[in-house]
Amino acid sequence: MIVLYLGFVGLLAFIMGAGILGIWLRKDPTKTNAEKFSRIMHFLYFAGLGSPFAISLFYPGLTHLDQLVGLKPLPWRAVFLAAGSMLLVPGLYFFAVSNKLLRVSGSGANAFRLTKHIVETDIYKYTRNPMSLGYYLGALGLGFISGSTLFTLYVLLGIIPAHLFFLKFFEELELELRLGESYKAYKQKTSFLIPTSPAK
Repeated sequence: MIVLYLGFVGLLAFIMGAGILGIWLRKDPTKTNAEKFSRIMHFLYFAGLGSPFAISLFYPGLTHLDQLVGLKPLPWRAVFLAAGSMLLVPGLYFFAVSNKLLRVSGSGANAFRLTKHIVETDIYKYTRNPMSLGYYLGALGLGFISGSTLFTLYVLLGIIPAHLFFLKFFEELELELRLGESYKAYKQKTSFLIPTSPAK
């Protein structure tokens, strides 16, 4: 049961961190604060959302989570297995490509080594958040493939809404403060999440 408590507490800490630091950043909007708070939020992401997710893969295993709370596994096993595979493949692609582009073109990474430049090539021409999209698709795909009702609900009702709140309330402002007018211009012409043709 401890992994369930970790998941709940981690999710709550991540949401509260994004809310509190987002408010603080609005009160004192400096590049220094943006960099400092961004590193704190990355820590909360890995500790709060990443760790319980990773632990549950091995203990008790995604297929055993439902037993802990008395839920039945997802029905229509073959359908969810196929759907999960179709989500996992593009999810891994978006995640891998965006990580590589941030390192090569952004002079940073997806976490504590903050990017120094906006990346506008490849998938970043069509969406500002391909890594997040890959994360959502991959996590949901894992839930479907494992057949875990609890994990699927956790992704749909916990991880995705919490992370979207973080992106809109905290990260967009943090990037504006760190990267300035170039990010604002990029934001105006590029889709937030769902890949679409860039605005002219």
